Amino acid sequence: MAPLGTLAPSFSLPEVTSGQMVRLEDFSGRDILLVLFLCQHCPYVKHVEKELARIGRDYARKNLGIVAISSNDADQYPDDSPSGLAHQAQQAGFGFPYLYDETQAVAKSFGAACTPDFFLFDKGRRLIYRGQLDDSRPGNNKPVTGKDLRAALDAALLGQPVPVAQRPSTGCNIKWK
Repeated sequence: MAPLGTLAPSFSLPEVTSGQMVRLEDFSGRDILLVLFLCQHCPYVKHVEKELARIGRDYARKNLGIVAISSNDADQYPDDSPSGLAHQAQQAGFGFPYLYDETQAVAKSFGAACTPDFFLFDKGRRLIYRGQLDDSRPGNNKPVTGKDLRAALDAALLGQPVPVAQRPSTGCNIKWK
């Protein structure tokens, strides 16, 4: 896991539905930034994608930027191509940009390891949370609530410290080239 306090790496990637380039600097007006590493085919992402869309809606009026990035090798996993990701964004109801990292350089710069993987940065773009959404997993019969990530978001938005005891995210490995 990336150490807390790490600066957010710069990025400039195409958004899968519009093709427009989205950069880290585009979120400079937001107090906090949540970066999600996702993909379309992973059962762990499928398990939580409706909750991620709900988080996007629930926090839409807050001073929070949200961006999702997919870095999987689309040659080996065609569902994770930009068109597959655009379909996923529409089906899940994502209200935030979904970017495609074809070279995988952005995932490597963040230290992303799996899908889903979550990184929360403060106003200075220092890492304050990198952990799980909640303790629900496909097949464990625990409800998907987003409680761990929501607690971090709520604390950060109130200017309070985010707990440093953070459990790593669990999911499918990023499919490297």
